[in-house]
Amino acid sequence: MVVLEVSGLEKKMNGRKVVDNISFSQSSGEKIAIAGETGSGKTSLMKMIAGTLQPDSGTIIFEGKKLRGPDWQLIPGHARVAYLSQHFELRNNYFVHEILSYASDLSDATAANLYRLCRIEGLMQRRTDQLSGGEKQRIALARLLSTRPRLLLLDEPFSNLDPIHRDQIRLVIDDILKATGITCIMVSHDAPAILPWADTIMVMRQGSIVQKGSPEAVYQRPANSYCAGLFGRYTLHSENFARQAGGAGAPGNGMKWMLRPGSVVLTETGGIAALVQSALYTGDGYLLTATMMDEIVYINSADRNIRPGDTVHVSIHSQQACWISDEITVQP
Repeated sequence: MVVLEVSGLEKKMNGRKVVDNISFSQSSGEKIAIAGETGSGKTSLMKMIAGTLQPDSGTIIFEGKKLRGPDWQLIPGHARVAYLSQHFELRNNYFVHEILSYASDLSDATAANLYRLCRIEGLMQRRTDQLSGGEKQRIALARLLSTRPRLLLLDEPFSNLDPIHRDQIRLVIDDILKATGITCIMVSHDAPAILPWADTIMVMRQGSIVQKGSPEAVYQRPANSYCAGLFGRYTLHSENFARQAGGAGAPGNGMKWMLRPGSVVLTETGGIAALVQSALYTGDGYLLTATMMDEIVYINSADRNIRPGDTVHVSIHSQQACWISDEITVQP
């Protein structure tokens, strides 16, 4: 069932369109992630859905009702839509239980379960100026959820957190969505968080949606090199390289053959020779940079004994490669 419909949404700020004719729909329980470079319009889009930024044109319908912007409401926002900004704030010198009780619309039992899901039940007697960044974020999330929203908007929920707290808030979000069935949209630059989390990914550039699809499609078959670069390393190759590596011919129009590191696999026998230029330890293994048929490729390896100057042999998973436009290169 479709619960959110965005149609023809536009917004101009300082003479520039920050959101340009965006339309999409979202089903109940669907998790949508929005990715894009800084200034691509992600936060402006979220604020318009949240009801805190007035669109110049277009409509937003949630659960069959039109959502109005702040120009048409005394108090901006919507009771059924919760928006957690990346610049969330908690009042200083308040106890956590006070912050939560002022906003809560829940019974004691339901609230206790929510606080357990948010992993904050042991923080109730702490003051807000005694909390870590991760603790503050989980409390801000619990405060929003205590108002019983049906749509949760998360704007860069991992951006200000260290890796430990990032993993904690990721688990908290997953647990809450599973337990409540709340529909969610997340903006994030964190590709490792987006890819396993989202049902659908929308990529924005210059105020427009330039690609929408499953995480697998966006990662393996990006619309162009801008979309490719947002989700990790890749290399672009000539038609001659692609043919020798077993790929199909180029579709023309200056297209390049894209390979991810996982598309290039080490082989013990046979394969194509590649000269290793560097071997970087990544924690889960090694990232090799190698020259293959006079072009650079990335290779994931578990072999700690491979060194720069070694010759390795590889095969290409051509079904994981694709032809893309070399429009913009955004390397991580």
